[in-house]
Amino acid sequence: MEADSVSIWPRMEPFLLGALQVAPSSKLSLHYLRKMATYVRTRDGCFPILGWPMWRHIACGKLQLPEDLAWLYFETFDLFIGHTPEERLEWAECLSQCSSKSELDQQRSKLSVDTLQFLLFLYIQQLNRVSLRTSLIGEEWPSHRTRSPGPSDREAKTSSQNKNWDDQAHLSFVQSHLAEILELLVEPGQLSQSGQALRDCQISLDAVRSLGMLLEGSACPSRPVYPVHRLLTKGPLQTQASYSSLTRSFPLHKLLSCLQHNLTVNPFGITACLRSGKKLAWAQQVEGAMKRARIARNTHTAPPGSKMVLMSQVFKQTLAKTSDKLTGANIKIHRCSDAFIYLLSPLRSVSVDKCRDSTVFLGPVETSVHIHGCHNLRVVCVAGRIAIGASSRCTIHALTPTRPLLLPGNTDITLGPFHTFYPSLEDHMASVGLAVVPNAWDQPLLLGTEGLASPSPNTSSSPDHACFRLLPPSEFHTIVVPFEMEGDTCEVPGGFPPLYQAALDEKDKRIQNWQKTVMEARLNKEQRRQFQELVEVKFHKWLLETGHRQELDSLIPPTMASVQDSNGPAADTTRVNDSKHIRTGRGEGRSPMAC
Repeated sequence: MEADSVSIWPRMEPFLLGALQVAPSSKLSLHYLRKMATYVRTRDGCFPILGWPMWRHIACGKLQLPEDLAWLYFETFDLFIGHTPEERLEWAECLSQCSSKSELDQQRSKLSVDTLQFLLFLYIQQLNRVSLRTSLIGEEWPSHRTRSPGPSDREAKTSSQNKNWDDQAHLSFVQSHLAEILELLVEPGQLSQSGQALRDCQISLDAVRSLGMLLEGSACPSRPVYPVHRLLTKGPLQTQASYSSLTRSFPLHKLLSCLQHNLTVNPFGITACLRSGKKLAWAQQVEGAMKRARIARNTHTAPPGSKMVLMSQVFKQTLAKTSDKLTGANIKIHRCSDAFIYLLSPLRSVSVDKCRDSTVFLGPVETSVHIHGCHNLRVVCVAGRIAIGASSRCTIHALTPTRPLLLPGNTDITLGPFHTFYPSLEDHMASVGLAVVPNAWDQPLLLGTEGLASPSPNTSSSPDHACFRLLPPSEFHTIVVPFEMEGDTCEVPGGFPPLYQAALDEKDKRIQNWQKTVMEARLNKEQRRQFQELVEVKFHKWLLETGHRQELDSLIPPTMASVQDSNGPAADTTRVNDSKHIRTGRGEGRSPMAC
């Protein structure tokens, strides 16, 4: 194995799921993180495992962060690292039994994280730090790494929309900050008085293991993917990095040089997926509304944690799919409009970027759903976390164990309770470790450029506070998933909050009273016909005015009865029960959704 054949790249998930999409607090700068790195290694109970009580002490007492913000970072890190579904369900059950803040604090005190990995997690919050130079000139200065972008690179740049998805940004960040990242792993005794690492200092193998949260690699393109420490302790990289099996350590400058020499862009990132990922074809792809739609995936080659499905420019279409290709994948839905998208599988994460006038219905999302730059969007989901930024007139119906995160730039956001089901929903929830309680859909956190604000719905004390409202019970309706599937779920998991259930009961009562009035009117046959016509005219007028006509028409099967996807023929049907069933509808003249 030649050294030049070994590639090391930044892992996608720490940046995609771990870096909050807002400029970080100044208290997370390298200066303060160096102090924290020294502090945790010289205090009992902080290293190698850091518990919530000690992190709260450091964050609130030393860094002067609000407790809610400290918990947000701790919880976010815990959300994307590996836990089994059973562990997540057990944690949810323990939290649901807490009836007071003291009980909640006691339960949180049982949570702990890997200290060095958490330090690296805090450091990569700098990914979304606002650069004064970039804000003024738009792009970074040219460098020796700069090259002219090809068509796929430009498309990746457009599709990324933010640095969390941009594999080129991940590589640039690691290349530019690798020396500082490694310094955080050095033991305090090998640091200068200013906190900087001495040139001849050593980094232990245990510390480099923590680096595996950020970096992984392979001996050659066809070989398995390994954490970075396994590549550095064997073969040519062992020599290049000067790893000593006797001291189980690396010289810092040799390790830095080795990593810089072998760093490359993630071969399973968004750039590679757009360039060479498998494409999914759709009925009428060459005509009408689907001509410009593009859907690509790398799930056939990518290792766990790097699987992605990209959906772009779905326009005036209904798309419904449940598939093993979706299960455990990170989904990006980009620039879709007038669309109805149903992804009815357990998912790893979902990003919805620059979509408008659309409905997105998701299967349970293990980590986070991030909505950015969207307008007039309705999202229905069960998710580990919801985050919304730079969006307007969006309605989110969610079941989530964490507080929804409202990032800067939102206006007219409506939060409502989860209000639907499909037959396999509870099985899918169990598979990703999501339970019906606790459910914090109505307790958002406002995170701005100056930290957290105390949210107060329906107030106008400040623009930030006025950005959202809780859905009034009088406006609450359920929604029906209009596809046949196998499964045992026959009602909304967890039911509805009392006020919303009462509103539904009142609507049912009005329907019963109306039916009773019609029955008691004793209309003759001709009167019933005229009355039926009048009701239908009013109903169709309402469908057109509300946009539901388009939603219903999109469910009518297209004339072409079969669909070709990347694995062969797939029947076009209203049954959505395996990877070969894909529903699409015509974009025009559309008409039935029972909701």
